[in-house]
Amino acid sequence: MATQVKLTARPRVESGRNAVKQVRARGFVPAVIYGSHQTPSNLEVNRKEIERLLSHAHGEHLLVDLSIEEDGTAVTSLALIQEVQHHPVRGDILHIDFHAVSRTEMIQSEVPIESEGEPEGVKTFGGILQQQVRNVLLECLPQDLPEVLIVDVSGLNVGDSLHIGDLVLPAGVTAVADPEITVFLVSEPNVQEEAPVATTAPEVLKEKKVDAPAAEKK
Repeated sequence: MATQVKLTARPRVESGRNAVKQVRARGFVPAVIYGSHQTPSNLEVNRKEIERLLSHAHGEHLLVDLSIEEDGTAVTSLALIQEVQHHPVRGDILHIDFHAVSRTEMIQSEVPIESEGEPEGVKTFGGILQQQVRNVLLECLPQDLPEVLIVDVSGLNVGDSLHIGDLVLPAGVTAVADPEITVFLVSEPNVQEEAPVATTAPEVLKEKKVDAPAAEKK
């Protein structure tokens, strides 16, 4: 089950490119919250607070108790961090989308997959563990959403694979994906053929000399 964390935000009145620059200059990140039962609202969150939160998480799709403070009062909303936009070069956070959710309604969210253990095929036969899928889309109630799926791969031998349908999911959680999609597989070790080593010196071809024509007899 995902660890539910607390995050504060405040309404953002300004809009437009210059206003967004001012928000960032104050040390905040522009954000928006939307949902099926509420009108989208512009917000801003403290940059250090959201960076600290994400740095301790397995992924960026987190369930948060979002406290929106305005005029000395705070309204708390259960929200899923739907998308985090990063600067393509610096990597810093540019914008955050929050999706307001209900504890009684099913949600869909991507969850990271991580391996645990050393496959038998790697340990004994030198195989290579390959992870084909890094995230899986899950459907469940918000409080049942796992933060990460840890998959035990220690039993995989060379040639074995593990699929979406093989994942052990928490109660009330289902995968929204083709169950035949491969998540992990152990392939044979890469064996590179070495070029044959010459045992004798190569034959050196010399240019054949042409005899000069005999002098004509007088």
